[in-house]
Amino acid sequence: MAKQIGYAEAIAEIEETIAKIEGEELDVDEITQKVKRVSFLLTLCREKLRNTEAEVDKILKEMEKGYE
Repeated sequence: MAKQIGYAEAIAEIEETIAKIEGEELDVDEITQKVKRVSFLLTLCREKLRNTEAEVDKILKEMEKGYE
């Protein structure tokens, strides 16, 4: 079973990859692979943010109901 990557870990990997690309530390063959990985990680982060936002909204609505 694959390890599920967390938001902070994904962001750190994205930042590391960007730094390597900007620093010209990757060869042409690696860049394509890394850009695909960054694309996957960005999608993952967006999904995690949307899920978190939905959960927070739900909690806030439940709290508002409790005050009525």
